Order: sequence, then C-alpha cells, then structure tokens
Amino acid sequence: MKKLKLHWRVLIAMALGTIFALVFKENSLFVAPLGTIFMRLLKMIIVPLILFSITTGVASLGDSKTLGRMGAKTFAYYFVTSIFAILTGLILTNIIQPGVGVEFSSSIQSFDANSLQKPSSLGGIIIRMIPLNPIAAMADGDILGVIFWSIVFGFAITQLSGRPQEMLTHFFDYGFQAMMKLTHGIIALLPIGVFGLITKAVATSGFELFKAVGLYMLTIVTGLLIHWMITLPIIFYLFTRINPIKHLKAMAPAFMTAFSTSSSGATLPVTMDCVENEVGVSNKTTSFVLPLGATINMDGTALYECAGVLFIAQAIGFDLNFAQQFVIVLTAFLASVGAAAIPSAGLVMIFVVLDAVGISDHPDVAIIVGTMLAVDRPLDMFRTLVNVTSDSIGAVVIAKSEGETGLYSNKKK
Repeated sequence: MKKLKLHWRVLIAMALGTIFALVFKENSLFVAPLGTIFMRLLKMIIVPLILFSITTGVASLGDSKTLGRMGAKTFAYYFVTSIFAILTGLILTNIIQPGVGVEFSSSIQSFDANSLQKPSSLGGIIIRMIPLNPIAAMADGDILGVIFWSIVFGFAITQLSGRPQEMLTHFFDYGFQAMMKLTHGIIALLPIGVFGLITKAVATSGFELFKAVGLYMLTIVTGLLIHWMITLPIIFYLFTRINPIKHLKAMAPAFMTAFSTSSSGATLPVTMDCVENEVGVSNKTTSFVLPLGATINMDGTALYECAGVLFIAQAIGFDLNFAQQFVIVLTAFLASVGAAAIPSAGLVMIFVVLDAVGISDHPDVAIIVGTMLAVDRPLDMFRTLVNVTSDSIGAVVIAKSEGETGLYSNKKK
C-alpha cells in the first residue's frame, strides 16, 4: 500500500468508507472518531503554520514595493475569480430556476439567523482583521487577525538591518521548516482520516430529503463543476501557458483532503505542501498567497451564496429585478470574503445577502434555509474543493507573474 501514491491511497480510503457506511449504516459510526482526530490534528497546526509561513514569506520579500506588487496581484486574482464564480451561479439559477414549485416540509427545523454574528459591512470585515491582542487572536483561532499580524510583523523585520534582521528571519524560517516536517507527518495519516470522515458523511446523509431539493443541488453542483473544470483551467492556461492537467495531478492530495474535510483552513497544510513540493512554487510566494487564499478567497462559497439566495427568492415567489441581482453579486463577493471567521459561515452569509435585497424577514425563509442546511454537507465538500483549487491556481499564477521558473519540473520522486 505504501508504494501507491498518496492520492490513490486516499481514493481507496474514500471508496472503502462509502462501502462501509452503506453496508453497516449507523453501526459504522464507531470509526467516525478517526476523522475527528485527523481534523483536530490539521486544525492544530493551522495557526503556527500561518504565523511562521506568512512572516517568513513577507520577510523574504525584501521591501515594501515587492510586497505591494504581490499583494495587488493576489487580491486582483481573488476578485476576478470570485466574480466569475458568482456570475456562473447567477446565470445558472436564472436558467434552471430550481426554486420554482418546490414545497418544503414543515418537519424541517427552521434556521434561526438571529443567534448568529454577522459583519455589517466591508468596513466591519477590515476592522475585524486588526487584532486587539495578537496572542489572543492566535489562541482563539482568529485567522484573519493572525494573518494581519504576520504580515505587519514580517514587514517590520524587513525594516531592520544587520544581526537583528538575520536572527529573526532565520528564526521564522526554521520555524516554518519545522512546521512543514510536522505537516508531512500528519499528511501521512490522510487515508485513515478520510476513511473516518467519508464513513460519517455517508452514514448520516438523508437521501429522501436530497430528492426533494434535487434540482437546487444539481444547480449548485453544475455551477461548481463549470468553475472548477472550465473557468479556472482557462484562467490558469491563459496566465501560465501550462497544461492544467499537470496542476490537477500535482494537487490531487490537497483536492481530496478538501473534499473530505469541507474546510479550506484544515486543508491549508496539505495545499502548501503540494504547491511548494509538487508544483515547485517558491516558499515566499506560497507562504504569502495560500494562507490569504484559504481565509478570504472563497469562489465556491461565493457561487453558493448567489445561487442560494436566488433559489430562496424563487421558492417564495419573490421576483428579483436586475438591480437587486446586481446587489446580490456585490454582496455575495463581500460575504464570501468575510465568511471565513464567522460560525456557520456559508449559511450565515446567505442571510447577509438576503438582508441586502430585503427578503430575510419572509416567514418561509427560515424553513427553506433549514432545508438547505440539512442537505449542505455534500455541497460543502464540492465548494471547498473549488475554493482550494482557486487558491492553488492563484499561487501558480502569481509565481509565474513574478518570473519563477521550473514549475512542475522539480517534483519529488
């Protein structure tokens, strides 16, 4: 088994987990702790990995001009791909109209949006990025705060000279190397973790409910597949002139981890490992682009926000005009950026978008969102896959634009 490449071992684990859950059903849940343990191991290393990787990445950039140039490219890429994803969801939902004629069961528990914390504006998101206490941000897992602190501290290191700069740069570089060693060890457990995660997902799925909202799910999955298989590969090829298949093969372990865990953050260690060691992107680019992407670049989530709100509007018979749909596009983008640090991210942000077009108070909305929540697990798996793909392609696009060479030619044997 060890002779097989990691992505094949993960595929076998996914197949075995599915079969195991279908055969033993609820009795198979005794293996679910394997997935829980693996997720905790991944989440355990996220904060220190981001701290060391971004700080050493920014410190290695050398000056504010380089940092500003790379930052501008990175955010431009995030914006373009997210807008393409949102427009894909918008067009598909208008064409297919999955919400028309759908009846929702009153047995579904309604979703209480009032208990959830929501950012009020883009300004609120920016303010939340600045931690009052960086140590508390690390302890609480406030990823946006950790990223902001790491960027400004890394920049401060570039302003030093002589021995202080050398010592701090080496400290964070060595810390990053140690974190990658730890990451390799945890990645070796990936097939075991995936087996537990897939078994739990299949054993607890409500297939009858899936049939009731099948057209809605089909619309979301179709949009995600278009973005994953057409839009992102085209962007990748236009900016790199490299066959996208090479990228898919190099990133296979990260993609399978994303699909299994439904968490861009938890997948970050595997994504960084693949981009740096399999693709050949430099540490300074990987360390800067990927942690930012895992936190604020959510193409799959953006598509879902847009399509989900249109689905709800169709289901309650609310006709959205062009201006309201344009508001959805803009709000869905901002919501996807702010989703990462918010509990129940995708569905919380759907209420933000619903508020923007004035239909969040409709009496049937809570029941509809409750139904969407009940069938969200498989959709979340696909969304995360798209999110991680966009992040990894962004790292390669930025690397290519910065003149990096030898991509896909220095992979480990």
